[in-house]
Parts: sequence; C-alpha cells; structure tokens
Amino acid sequence: MSQTRPVRHIAVIGTGAIGASWTALFLAKGFQVVATDVAPNAESSLRKFVESAWPALDRLGLSPGASQSNLKFTAALTDAVTGADLVQENGPEQVDFKQKLFGQLDELLSPDVIIASSSSGTLMSEIQPGARLHPERCVIAHPFNPPHLIPLVEIVGGTKTSEDTIKRAMEFYASIGRHPVRINKEMPGHVANRLQAALGREVYYLVSDGVISAADVDTALAWGPGLRWGIMGHMMLNHLGGGPGGIEHFFQQFTGPMTAWWRTLGSPVLTPEVQKTLIDSVHAEIGSRSIEELEAKRDEILLGLLELRARHDLTAAPCEVAVRAA
Repeated sequence: MSQTRPVRHIAVIGTGAIGASWTALFLAKGFQVVATDVAPNAESSLRKFVESAWPALDRLGLSPGASQSNLKFTAALTDAVTGADLVQENGPEQVDFKQKLFGQLDELLSPDVIIASSSSGTLMSEIQPGARLHPERCVIAHPFNPPHLIPLVEIVGGTKTSEDTIKRAMEFYASIGRHPVRINKEMPGHVANRLQAALGREVYYLVSDGVISAADVDTALAWGPGLRWGIMGHMMLNHLGGGPGGIEHFFQQFTGPMTAWWRTLGSPVLTPEVQKTLIDSVHAEIGSRSIEELEAKRDEILLGLLELRARHDLTAAPCEVAVRAA
C-alpha cells in the first residue's frame, strides 16, 4: 500500500446498523477499534451485534490477531480518535451535523489520517467546508448494508479531496477484502443506490399498477436476473447476451426493443394510497415470517454465495491475496 501511515487503530464514529457492522469487520481483520456513540445503551448494543456477527465472520475467515477483545468503547469523541490511523464516520445524514463533526475531527487528528464517511447520500463537497484545515483527507467510503458481509465500498471524493487520499482509501479497503469502486463524479446517492432506485421505481410501478404482486416481482428478480447479478455485472452480462458477437452484437440486436421499453417505464408517485398498495402486497408475501427469520435466510444464502465466489477467485486468480492490516 502506498500510504505512509499504516492502519492499525481505527475509530468508528456512530454505532448504528452501519457503524456496528463496520466495527465487526474491522475487528475480524485484526484491527484495534475504538467506537463512540452518544446514544443510550450504544455500547451494549454494539457488543451484542459484534457477538452475533462473529460466527459469520469466522466462517468467512478471521485474520491473525482478530478478537472481539480488541474493541474499546467511549462516549467521548476526543478519546475515540486519539491514536487513530483512520476514522470511519457513520453519523446522521444531515449536512450541518457532518460539517460540525468533520470540523472537530479535522482539529483533533494528524493531517495524514483519512476521515472516511459512510454517507449514502450527502456529498463530500457538502461536508468538506467543515474541515477547514485539511479537507484533502476527507472522502466518502460508502458501504452496502451490511458491510461486514457485502464487499462493495464506493469511494468518491469532494472538490478538495486529494488524489493521494483516493488512492490510499482504495488500497485500504481492498486490503481488507472489500471491493472498492472509484466514482469519478459526485452524484446524489452515489452509484449503487441510484441503480437500486432505478429498479425500485419500476418495481413500485408494476406492483401499484396491478401488473404483478410483490411476491411475484420478487420471484422474477431473485430467480431471474438477480441470480446472474450475483455472478457478473450488467455490462458483462450484456456482453454474454450478445452471444459470439459479444457486446457489439447485443446492441445491434436489442437497441430497438430496449429503447422501446424505456419509453413505457413507469414514474410512480408514492402517495399514501400507492404506499398502502405496496405495503399490503409485501405483507401478503411475508405471511407470518419475522424480520429476524428473513434476515437469517438472507445472510445464510449470502454467506454461501460469498464462500462460493471466494473459492472461485482463489482458483481463477491465485495471485490475488488479501492483505492483512500492517
């Protein structure tokens, strides 16, 4: 890694669903972690989450030195960031809040410490004005939930983020087994959430317009394109969809019908009535199953897919070895 400061100690700010999941991952990768959150019972909730996530992380493979005992918790921001080599911020999606927080962090931390925000919507250029001293070390590192299982991390800088910070962030998240993607331009929602939003818009339209039920549209996605998306992305699948002629033949064959479909895509307005239609259809799909049951099913199948992909990657690219924390 090109960074001059090895990452050994990580401060996690905000320990809700995303912050807790990051914490579990960092511990599993052998880091010393100090977490902070002012919410009542934050420490007990965090430790409970880490404990519940540990079997899955163990199954995927713990790094040398990985231990839940490497977690410390403090309600004091100053204590949490003392000695930190990287900060993972997971605060509320409020520009004023983040600007103030980044201003505090900017004053407390050495200039070579990256401040990475998990923000899913707020742009770094909106946050950076708070970090007047060293805005160049501030970057978005947006995970996909839950980050201790889903490897995607979107890396995008603000107008004042340095190229060195982008490079260091890309290298760090790759070194802990994540799959970072660099986003070259700031966009509301970054990229993965925009892709979800585009698909979600059509799903909501089809269900609310009575074309299909929530159960059947979920079946259509999960047992159709969703299976392929767990293996390859859209552009690569288009290349295969073109047969021997590849992506060139794909566009020759499907540009006409595909653009015709675009003209009929829906733009639903999520009025209370439309929301009720969607909610009722989802509850008909759920039946008596609890959130916990559904999460457990999701995570078990996800773990199997991750294990399968890991075995394939080791066979296909043996030179790609995950790097443990320095």
